[in-house]
Amino acid sequence: MELDEITISRAILSAQMNTLIEYMELDVAIVGAGPAGLTCAALVAGKGLRVGIIEKKLSVGGGMWGGGMMFPRIVVQEAARHLLDRFSIQYTPFKEGYYIAKSVEAVSKLTAAACDAGAEFFNLTSVEDVMIKADGRISGLVINWTAVEMAHLHVDPLVMGCRYTVDATGHESVVARLVEKKGGNLAVKGESFMWADRAETNILRHTREVYPGLVVAGMAANAVAGESRMGPVFGGMLLSGEQAAGIVSQNLK
Repeated sequence: MELDEITISRAILSAQMNTLIEYMELDVAIVGAGPAGLTCAALVAGKGLRVGIIEKKLSVGGGMWGGGMMFPRIVVQEAARHLLDRFSIQYTPFKEGYYIAKSVEAVSKLTAAACDAGAEFFNLTSVEDVMIKADGRISGLVINWTAVEMAHLHVDPLVMGCRYTVDATGHESVVARLVEKKGGNLAVKGESFMWADRAETNILRHTREVYPGLVVAGMAANAVAGESRMGPVFGGMLLSGEQAAGIVSQNLK
């Protein structure tokens, strides 16, 4: 069969435009497709909620792709091992309480789990503002192509409505900082120095609803709280995504 270039283009455009229209109103918008965001997406979408994952980069996975200093291995501690099992991520014990997994496999299987659960990805898409109306609650995200942001073009954005937003944007804590910048009652303290044990111990305490309709997860949670960073140990990221999913799911019952 001879390939028809116009048909190929129409197939891509029609499929993605229909998806954009269908997902303009979300139950949960997850901003950032790193380990916390992917875990949250897979678990929330698995509850039957409409989930959109907004990722500013071309690829997903956040800091997990690169492992530690581009060595494609990550460490996960005992407390999060059940999530490696849940998502069929292979691992080997290193010493008591520590497990090594392949970063590429971990990202791939978390991504596949989110897709299988029904979450939809919107990559190369940046959040440039939030929509907050009279009730004081985040009810939408103002989005644009990342290329527009990079080129500093004056192109008006569009809005995705959402009942809940999860900021899983890592160190940048993008959504939380937008709320702070626009005068919301939210102070982003910024992440502190490297201290893996402290960061991992406290991350679940920081994974919470910090503003009406906004839950922070992963390093965004630690950055908002002024907590330490932890480097290439990812158990806290997975557990934070799991906890964020639980918060959102419970509130959207």
